[in-house]
Amino acid sequence: MPFQIPENLHPDCGPVAWMLGTWQGNGRGDYPTIEPYQYGQELVFQQDGRPFLHYFARSWVIDDEGKTVRQGAQETGFLRCRPEGQVELVLTHNTGFVEIWYGTAENGKLELTTDAVARTESAKEVTAGHRLYGNVEGDLLYAYDMAAVGQPLQPHLWARLQRA
Repeated sequence: MPFQIPENLHPDCGPVAWMLGTWQGNGRGDYPTIEPYQYGQELVFQQDGRPFLHYFARSWVIDDEGKTVRQGAQETGFLRCRPEGQVELVLTHNTGFVEIWYGTAENGKLELTTDAVARTESAKEVTAGHRLYGNVEGDLLYAYDMAAVGQPLQPHLWARLQRA
């Protein structure tokens, strides 16, 4: 699907402009404390001319035929674009934790690492994360590594999404 850079895009958002829009697809999840699963997902990146993108993601667990089994995680936040491809991400999750991430964007790639994680009393312990997003053949591929519930940083989620 063709993509046009909005005329009002802030110059600092140039390195992540390829992410704008709605993306949909499927992925897989795994972690030592859970059973492996498949999921469907939708990501939305919006902008209004200021130096940030608003981000929203929702997911649902699917079976082998792609049918929804149950609703999954949701997260929302702001990808704050800085000069020279530097980025900050402020992210909150429906499961009760919030994160601050720092990273870089260039050449169709966004890489982020957590700086701080805070959680509510009822949320599971998440202590660190690493996210990698890439524009591969026009699709959005990503991988999310997580350190949580006493486990070291390791692969947790990965997906391939297409522009909707």
